[in-house]
Amino acid sequence: MVSGYVCGGCGEWNETTVDESAGIRQRYVEDCQVCCKPNELRISWDARAEQFVIDAELE
Repeated sequence: MVSGYVCGGCGEWNETTVDESAGIRQRYVEDCQVCCKPNELRISWDARAEQFVIDAELE
């Protein structure tokens, strides 16, 4: 499922693909597509909105 997050370093929007089979709570590191800084992504499923929500901060 395609989702997105705001980079904790440069503030730019990044699109990413969330692996739905990995569960409703996930955590991993992904580099920003703009500034290349590593972001720790905390992903959770929002049942009300029926989408994944991603919080990001620099690693």
